[in-house]
Amino acid sequence: MAASGNDNRRGKESHGQMGCDERPDDVPPGGGSGWDENPGLRIAAVAMLALLLATFWLEFRDSAIAQPLQAHILSAFFCLALLLAPLWLFGFGAANAIRAALRKRGQRVALASLGCLPYLFFSIPRHEFRWPLAVAMAGFPVLLAAMLASTPLREKERVAWWRDAVVLLALAAVLELRLLAPAWPYTGLGSFPKLYLADVALYIYLVVREIEGTGYSFVPGRRTLLIATREWAFFAPFGVGLGLALKFIAFHPRLPSPMQAAAAVLVTFLFTAVPEELFFRGILQNLLETRFGQRGALVLTSVLFGLSHFHKGAAFNWRYVLLAAIAGIFYGRAWRSERKVLTSAITHTAVDVVWGLWFR
Repeated sequence: MAASGNDNRRGKESHGQMGCDERPDDVPPGGGSGWDENPGLRIAAVAMLALLLATFWLEFRDSAIAQPLQAHILSAFFCLALLLAPLWLFGFGAANAIRAALRKRGQRVALASLGCLPYLFFSIPRHEFRWPLAVAMAGFPVLLAAMLASTPLREKERVAWWRDAVVLLALAAVLELRLLAPAWPYTGLGSFPKLYLADVALYIYLVVREIEGTGYSFVPGRRTLLIATREWAFFAPFGVGLGLALKFIAFHPRLPSPMQAAAAVLVTFLFTAVPEELFFRGILQNLLETRFGQRGALVLTSVLFGLSHFHKGAAFNWRYVLLAAIAGIFYGRAWRSERKVLTSAITHTAVDVVWGLWFR
């Protein structure tokens, strides 16, 4: 698909703005890679997913999380696999293959109902199936998909403002109000609703809305790690210095084992960084750029990102809001430099892992 006029303008505007690079012109809709053109990429993506799931299984089966699940640990794990599969495979261009297979708008909207499958595989074996939850989890993505599918063709390459606002507010409200908590009411499964909503957002925006420029690709560029590390280093003085000054964090010197560190990186990347960076940078900041320009979108998205952390440990945790908003500036810069969610997700992961291991 050819780059839109807004994409070209964003690429031109990027010169001289906070050291960011030009947006690549050859990125397909959503930023995915060539799933159809590269069989080796498909094989590698599926193999890496299998390896990830095997790793999670080895840790999950004997963990404290598994104990309340009792005899139905397999159904919970299969639910996790169904939630992780779209999150992972869309990062290697699976959305392009789905769009190619489903040419009609009605087909794409109807397929969104399969978002309820993880809940079905979890609840039915445990005899905890509830019709209202199943209907809601099937109907919610269909409703959002239908709203975005009605976007006029002339608006496909820019913000259909009220539709995107309604959809993104609905996704945020379901998460923040914990409306899906009853679907997975067990300790340790609190990330499942976030994964479900991330899958819904991926599908409706990359398959149905066909939004340009999210940069949702796990194929690294030549400078991905460099840019991600640079933005983490830029944020570190603010995060550590201001965090200590506000008494929000305290240093805890310790040496985690390699397994602890690796587990922290993997869990943070998949369960926190990728879903949040998809929503705030790949979708929200991407869309806001068409209305407010790159600088305005960066600031506004960062403020909203900070506010999304208001309820962490207090009625209104203003320290967390402030630090998260500042962090959002550097996450947004990382995403904008390469137009890749992977880049900002690595920065986000590094910040959270360092905080969790040494400053919590």
